Amino acid sequence: MKNWDTVAIVGVGLIGGSIGMALRQKNLAKNVIGVGRSQTGLRAARRADAVTHTTVDLAKGVAAAELVIVCTPVERIVEFVRQAAQHGSERTLLTDVGSAKQPIVAALDSGLAHGTRFLGSHPLAGSEKTGVQNASPDLFDGRVAILTPTKNTRAEDFDALEAFWQSLGSVVAQMTPEQHDQAMAMTSHLPHMAAAALAATVPERYFRLVGGGLLDTTRVAAGDPELWRQILMMNRQNALQALEQYGAQLAALHAALRDDDQAGLTRLLTQAQKNRDALGR
Repeated sequence: MKNWDTVAIVGVGLIGGSIGMALRQKNLAKNVIGVGRSQTGLRAARRADAVTHTTVDLAKGVAAAELVIVCTPVERIVEFVRQAAQHGSERTLLTDVGSAKQPIVAALDSGLAHGTRFLGSHPLAGSEKTGVQNASPDLFDGRVAILTPTKNTRAEDFDALEAFWQSLGSVVAQMTPEQHDQAMAMTSHLPHMAAAALAATVPERYFRLVGGGLLDTTRVAAGDPELWRQILMMNRQNALQALEQYGAQLAALHAALRDDDQAGLTRLLTQAQKNRDALGR
């Protein structure tokens, strides 16, 4: 297990804060530098023991880092990786935690300053909650972390990031950026869109009658709307295809109810039950 001298985390929120807390708790890094936009947020990161040092100056924060992890909203990942690379060196490895990968990897796969390298990451460990106050050092335990190497990725960089995520408790999977985005559209982005549509459908006059079913199925709709706007637009084509497949299932349910097709309705509900049982948890 590699122990890092200095890791810089750009954006110390839920994911970045959890990474920092895990690094600190497991003694995996001597220095954990939190880079943020405001001193208020960085003070919260220090109080949570997610970092050893903080700064609002990106150049200063990443200058000595062997590993830089960009944990910002997806629209700003490319910008921050390129800025960090300007202040790195040949020993600097950069990654992210974005839930859309293809556009980010395409922009950062080669040609970064000073011989720095980027390899995309995505830990499947998010929440509808945000902020370092909701971070946990156990957030990644047993959760999948996806790496998205390309033909330009160095084997030693892949090995280093694989070991990094494993040291935080994750199970590492490897996918192409395109495979990742197709999969996330179905398993992450579609559930959010479905929950959002469902939550938006229920009239306010019924809110006091809500039970566990609606609360369970709309939980993720409580996520940050701006963050999700960015994710869905970045993975727009795959999200649209996922919506089309979901729409076909809704149409089949609609038709079974409309036509009094009880056998067809039972088949659909049985298949759904079988699939859900297979997911576990």
